[in-house]
Amino acid sequence: MTAAAACVTIRAVNNPSPSRRRFLAGAAASGAALGLGGGEADSPAPGTVPSRILELPGLVDLQVNGFAGVDFGDPATGADDVRHAVAAIQATGVTRFLPTLITSSLETFAACARRLVRAEQPAIAGIHMEGPYISPADGPRGAHAREHVRGADVDDFRRRQEAADGRIRLVTLAPEVPGALPLVEHLVDSGVRVAIGHTGADRARIQDAVSAGATLSTHLGNGCSGTLPRHPNLLWEQLAEDRLLASFIVDGHHLPEATVRAMIRAKTPARTMLVTDAIAAAGMPPGVYTLGRQRVELDATGRVAAPGASNLAGSALALPVAIGNAVRFTGLPLDDVLPMASARPAEYIGIATAGTVVAEWDAHATTLRVVRVVP
Repeated sequence: MTAAAACVTIRAVNNPSPSRRRFLAGAAASGAALGLGGGEADSPAPGTVPSRILELPGLVDLQVNGFAGVDFGDPATGADDVRHAVAAIQATGVTRFLPTLITSSLETFAACARRLVRAEQPAIAGIHMEGPYISPADGPRGAHAREHVRGADVDDFRRRQEAADGRIRLVTLAPEVPGALPLVEHLVDSGVRVAIGHTGADRARIQDAVSAGATLSTHLGNGCSGTLPRHPNLLWEQLAEDRLLASFIVDGHHLPEATVRAMIRAKTPARTMLVTDAIAAAGMPPGVYTLGRQRVELDATGRVAAPGASNLAGSALALPVAIGNAVRFTGLPLDDVLPMASARPAEYIGIATAGTVVAEWDAHATTLRVVRVVP
């Protein structure tokens, strides 16, 4: 990937015309409802950097399990529910995304995939299939249902891809599961991107998967054992592998600030993408929601987990918040972070960014607040 391909053009609109001021003031309601924007900025304190109104390319998220009370992995979710979720996602500035279906039976996957395809929403750029070809072990498996975890199988994937009308663009799997390498080769030959995730793989298995065509580490630093050898371990191996890009969930819960800073420095901004891993709880108040067939709880801090469980179960993150967090955690300029959530993931799955996002960037608070989205 060239540096030019990952550039994001930012146009500042610091002195908008009267018509644009009315446009900005009147268009903020949807963003305000999600805590992403609204109204005029407070006057900056003396000596601080004033906020700027920017026009940005639409954001791209490769991992969205659900949003605004809607769970994409629930077969009972209807077409109107999908449209509602898509509208709420677009209000956060995300104009293209991959609905993510986690480990489930073939029947459940097929029902959910068909529903997403038939919704015919331009914002849906394909499907991210996360599992079922992942580690069955506690820890690496995360919140995925153990009973539906299975070895990788080309025929099983073909049936899932048929149900999805060929729309599966990205598959996350564990390189150590039986059948993984033949499936990686089949996926690459079929034009499907392959990511490593929910794994306990050793160096040899990671290298074999990369040589076979895997090109991404899914939410690196998560979906692995809570205790690892100091070295070697699968985190070091993936961070050091230049053929792998990496996605990160920068919500302050999945990865501590120093970990985000160190990992992005190691991987480099050019090989980094931001994802939300959002579930139905995103854009919603604290409470109990679902992720597939699992009940999960969003607490007042924004953390999502099964009630009483220590492991996380997706997030309630919005991508503009991830951008602001990444700037604050790493010290990188906004211009370097924005491509991680727009041009780079778009290029990775072979699409163009779409639409325009009008947003307010407060450099002092490191917040990107969406004001208006033109899909």
